[in-house]
Amino acid sequence: MDDQTAAYRMANALNSSACQLEAGLEWLAETLRQRLTAYFAAPGQPPASETDRISPAAPGFPWPTDAPDAALFDDYSLSHAEQLVLLLAIAPALRPQLLDVLLTRNEATGRGFAEFGGMQGASGNAFLPTLETACFLLAGDDLAARLETLRLFGRDQPLLGQGLLELLPPQPGEAFTAALLQPSTVLLQRLLAVPHDDAQDPLLPAQRMQTGLDWDYLVLPAHTLEQLDEMRVWLAHGAALLDDWGMRDKLRPGYTSLFYGPPGTGKTLAASLIGKLCGREVYKIDLSMVVSKYIGETEKNLARVFDRAARRDWILFFDEADALFGKRTSIHDAHDRYANQEVSYLLQRIEEYPGVAILASNLKGNMDDAFLRRFQSVIHFPLPGAQERLKIWREALPEKARLEPGLELEHIAEQHELSGGTIMNVVRFVSLRALQRGDGVIRERDLEDGIQRELHKEGRAF
Repeated sequence: MDDQTAAYRMANALNSSACQLEAGLEWLAETLRQRLTAYFAAPGQPPASETDRISPAAPGFPWPTDAPDAALFDDYSLSHAEQLVLLLAIAPALRPQLLDVLLTRNEATGRGFAEFGGMQGASGNAFLPTLETACFLLAGDDLAARLETLRLFGRDQPLLGQGLLELLPPQPGEAFTAALLQPSTVLLQRLLAVPHDDAQDPLLPAQRMQTGLDWDYLVLPAHTLEQLDEMRVWLAHGAALLDDWGMRDKLRPGYTSLFYGPPGTGKTLAASLIGKLCGREVYKIDLSMVVSKYIGETEKNLARVFDRAARRDWILFFDEADALFGKRTSIHDAHDRYANQEVSYLLQRIEEYPGVAILASNLKGNMDDAFLRRFQSVIHFPLPGAQERLKIWREALPEKARLEPGLELEHIAEQHELSGGTIMNVVRFVSLRALQRGDGVIRERDLEDGIQRELHKEGRAF
C-alpha cells in the first residue's frame, strides 16, 4: 500500500469515527438532559415521558437510528449503558462544554451538587466525570439502579476487563465513587482509527522484549535447557491439560518460574527466546514506573499490567524481581507493614495470573520463601564453563572480522571466567577498535584490554 492510499484510508476512517462520535455525543447530551429534567422535577410529578425512566439495563435514549454508522463500540459487545459511560469519559476531550451544566451550584449549599460527582481540571474550567457522575447519569437517586451501575465497573466486565476504561484512584479520604473516569489508550487509538500497539502505551509500566537471535544462540548447560523446555511444553499443551483433561479445578491456570544466576548469564535472552519460539509477546515490567512511594500505588500499577497481560496472553518478565518479590521484613513501623502488604498482594496476583510469569534475580536467597514454594520451576543460570565460553566467543565475534594470527580463542576462554553478557561487551569493544583502525582485525592485545576493563567494572583482578 503506497503512502497516498494509506493517507486516504486513514482520512476516511477518521471521518467515519467523527460521524459516529457526533451521533454518540448528541445521544449523551440528550440522555443527560433527560436525567436532569427528571431529577429536578417537582415532587410527585411523573416523568414527562417513558424515555425519562433511564436505567443501566435500558437507557431512555437509544443510539440514534439515523447515525451514519452506530457500530463504534460493536466490537466490544457493550450495552447501551456501557456505551454511555465511555462517551461520558471521552466527552471532556472532544466536547467539554457538554458537561458544563454539571458545574451548576446548589443554591442551598453554595457549592456544586454532590450527586453530580466530578472534579474540575487544573484550569478550573472543565468538568471531569467520576464514577459518581456515571451513577447519576444512569441511575439518578434510584438506589437499586445505582448498585446495578456500579456492577458495570467490575474487573470481569467489559469496561475494565477489555481495557477500554481506567479508573484513576480518588484522593485519600474520598469515597471510592470519586475515582476519575479515564479513557484508555486502547479506546483512544480506536477512536483515532490507529492500530493498537501496547508497546506504544505511555501509561503501561512495561516494555516489550524482542530479539533477532534464534534458540541455538542460547548457550546454557543441558539441565537448564531441559527446564526451559518444560516451560515451552506448558505453553504448547497447558490449555489442553486444564480443559480437555479436566484439570482446571485441580491445578492453577498459570505457570511461574524463577530464573536466578549472575548477571549476563542469559536470563533475559532466554525469556525473549521462549516468547519468540512459542509465538507469545514478552513484556518486561518497568520497576521505575511500578514502584511508588505512595501507599497503594504500587498495587494499582501492577494491577494495570496484570489485567492487560491476562487479556493479551503475554509472558511477563520481572527483572531484578527481588526488588518487588523479596523477603518480607519485620514490622517496625507503618512503612514496613504496607511494604509487606505489597508483597502479599503480588503473591496473590501471581497465583491468579493465567499466563506465564518469569521472575529474574541474581540470587535465589533474595526471594521470599512463600513465592518459591509456589513456583512451577526454579531455573539456575550459572556462569558458563570453558567450552561454553569458547562457543560464545566464536558465535559472538563478527563474521567480517579476522583474528590476528596466533590468537587462540581456546586460551582466552580457558583463562578468563566471564559471563555471556560480559563477553558481548568485550566483543563490542574490540570490534570498534578494529573498525577504527580500518584493518578489520581482532587483536589479542585488544581482547586483553577489553577483558581487563570488564573485570575492573566487576571489581575483579585481571
